[in-house]
Amino acid sequence: MRLNFSLKQVAALVLALFLAACQTTQAPTPVSSAASAQPSVERASLPVISYAPATAVERGFSALVLNAANGNELYAVDADAPRYPASLTKMMTLYLLFEAISSGRYSLSSPLTVSAKAASQPPAKIGLKAGSTITVEQAARALAVKSANDVGVTVAENLGGSEKAFARQMTQKARALGLGRTRFVNATGLPDPAQVTTARDMAKLGLALKRTFPQYASYYRAKSFSYNGRTFKATNNLLGKVSGVDGLKTGYVRMSGYNLVATARRGGKQLIVVVMGGKSEAARDREVTRLLEQHF
Repeated sequence: MRLNFSLKQVAALVLALFLAACQTTQAPTPVSSAASAQPSVERASLPVISYAPATAVERGFSALVLNAANGNELYAVDADAPRYPASLTKMMTLYLLFEAISSGRYSLSSPLTVSAKAASQPPAKIGLKAGSTITVEQAARALAVKSANDVGVTVAENLGGSEKAFARQMTQKARALGLGRTRFVNATGLPDPAQVTTARDMAKLGLALKRTFPQYASYYRAKSFSYNGRTFKATNNLLGKVSGVDGLKTGYVRMSGYNLVATARRGGKQLIVVVMGGKSEAARDREVTRLLEQHF
């Protein structure tokens, strides 16, 4: 077979092959355990990434213990496996709320308007009424102590315009903080198979929340929260019962099992412990307590 190419065609082919050889694809760099404690530098041009891991295993168990001072991993069981965050989600809702205060957009006394959608959220809730308002400080305390779903949606709608838009902001912030295996689709953690994270990502978020906004540390230590004549007990059963525990967030929906991100300090040592997929509230609390005692 005879091939006829002009000199011009040959030159074009050589140039195309040369340009192709110069192009490389750079694989994403995995986040190491040691680096997990320090949030990455945020970039203004960071795109919203829709990636999330494969559907999580319902009630799948994960555990992780980190030295909170340096991020060193001390213990891990399936810490990077996809899991459902449940109300651990509200750590990111709080992060964005505190960020809005820091930027001057809101103050602790700013009122947030409650919509009919927010008021109609299922428990846990504090009973907000449509058309009423709640201050930013009340909202933050209700999220940290009671994990109130009506408050979570109220925050999302006021800050983001809608819960859906706010969830996109949550996912974008997750990327900026280095939470590469997390995607949010709501502000509360109520059941949705598309809302996925890992124990390691939740540990990183917990550390970022406490380090970036240390002025609100007392919110996570509070054993109760009062609003509109009612007092709500903290969902974190370890506060005041296990030495050194000073936070941080619980979570439960049927598909996730019982979750807890616990922070604790004894002497000069600080730990963060994550347990996800506990079979019961008591079993989760026992496992977190065991891990704290083992690694302090």
